Amino acid sequence: MAIAPPSLHKYLYAKYPCVSHDFRFRHSLRFSCRPFRFTARASSTVSLETDLSIQKNQTEGTDLFSCPVCYEPLIRKGPPGLNLAAIYRSGFKCKQCDKSYSSKDTYLDLTVTAGLRDYTEVKPAGTELFRSPFVSFVYERGWRQNFNRRGFPGPDEEFRMAQEYFKPVEGGILVDVSCGSGLFSRKFVKSGTYSGVIALDFSENMLRQCNDFIEQDASILASNIALVRADVSRLPFSSGSVDAVHAGAALHCWPSPLNAVAEISRILRSGGVFVGSTFVRYTSSTPRIIRPFRERILQNYSYLTEEEIEALCTSCGLTNYTRNIQQSFIMFSAQKP
Repeated sequence: MAIAPPSLHKYLYAKYPCVSHDFRFRHSLRFSCRPFRFTARASSTVSLETDLSIQKNQTEGTDLFSCPVCYEPLIRKGPPGLNLAAIYRSGFKCKQCDKSYSSKDTYLDLTVTAGLRDYTEVKPAGTELFRSPFVSFVYERGWRQNFNRRGFPGPDEEFRMAQEYFKPVEGGILVDVSCGSGLFSRKFVKSGTYSGVIALDFSENMLRQCNDFIEQDASILASNIALVRADVSRLPFSSGSVDAVHAGAALHCWPSPLNAVAEISRILRSGGVFVGSTFVRYTSSTPRIIRPFRERILQNYSYLTEEEIEALCTSCGLTNYTRNIQQSFIMFSAQKP
């Protein structure tokens, strides 16, 4: 039976003290209380020192994001909060690498190449395709709907299935990896199930499109959602810091699914859940005479078999593997022990 999610501030304060200044304030008041033998002057001094400390902590503190180079937690300077406005007005820096990150666009760029003007790294065709402004625009305007022909049950049903798998981590932080235009990120936010949702993608244009959709819905715009640009093989989070990871129709687009799932396993806390969906190369019921043809047709993407996906999760230390497969569609779930 799923437990009711804890309150947002209580949960975030327990895991990420810098996120909730309200809880810091209440906690500080309790700490500053003194037995009656102390004078009023002493209490005033403590309160003043506490207020100064609160003001400093609201503008600078350790955030849940980490450096994609060394994985050290980033120091954040700016307003607290896991929302678009607060992150946009904040600066992030790694003390170890002395590398700075900012939200110059509509998203926070936490790639290794962030801030480099004289370096361009071209990714495989499957990755570069989704960086196109055209593909980003049409993704929810016809592109994604075509997945139904390959057995995908549709976004609403896929979301319902994912929510079932995520019941053990309700109330936690969810990262929607390869979020695209934020189709599922927005659904996760509107469900009210999670204390924070991070929509993460490598495509700049997908994240801009995601932001456009968010701005059309005031309830999402005011919620705890962050847009982050990052490489799935170099996720900008500390080890064991995330409760849930979702990757919808994504695994086949990753240059190295093994490296990506290993990264997902690294950032998941004990008990954390990874849910993904993708196309499979062929199923156990596919006639053997057809398999070589499917191998050749699908060789430009990282299409795996259902057995390979299970082996991939297991090799990366994820357990309790379950899956639901229909035609070429598979949704699977695995847990960090």
